[in-house]
Amino acid sequence: MKSILARTLQTALAPALALALATPLMAAEPAAPTKPDLAKGQATAQVCAACHAADGTRGITANPILQGQHPEYLVKQLTEFKAGKRQNPIMQGMAASLSEEDMRNVAAFYASKQAEPGAATDKELVQLGEKIYRGGIAERNIPACAGCHSPTGAGIPAQYPRLSGQHAEYTSSQLNAFRAGTRANSAQMTGVAAKMNDREIKAVSDYIAGLR
Repeated sequence: MKSILARTLQTALAPALALALATPLMAAEPAAPTKPDLAKGQATAQVCAACHAADGTRGITANPILQGQHPEYLVKQLTEFKAGKRQNPIMQGMAASLSEEDMRNVAAFYASKQAEPGAATDKELVQLGEKIYRGGIAERNIPACAGCHSPTGAGIPAQYPRLSGQHAEYTSSQLNAFRAGTRANSAQMTGVAAKMNDREIKAVSDYIAGLR
């Protein structure tokens, strides 16, 4: 009797079992990222105000202007500070407590601000800076900065930052850091800076400060 009942159940369940085995499991679709919260980003930015001003504007010249910077690029840099891929004791400490959501929020806040224009100050070097930025130095295989950062310095989101109007002191310090190997989160920039001398770095940094 039990044997007959078992065979009956097996026969009844076989089609359903076969269908289940033949049907691939539907993978759950990843949740769409939430839209950045500018209010929360502004709250986070207040912690950064001592070095970058309340809205990322023209603060201390040794620190970057964050206004109008691509949010993808800012998130990338904060992520690399947190991971130790980009070295800076202050920024590593600041990034350590930020979640991915915090980073996206504060980056979106800075990106939402209109960047203020800057100005070149070294008239003797500005022509050399323009030559390097727009045409590179062919005899030493130094590419034009405009090739990646655009002729206006607008950059390309995520990969190449906006440069126009950036503090000359900050740009110069970063090129020197790439050249020395103390900033090592861009092999491309390390290769470019390694071929530049002090005068060329100063010239292109000053030109970028007035680029718009």
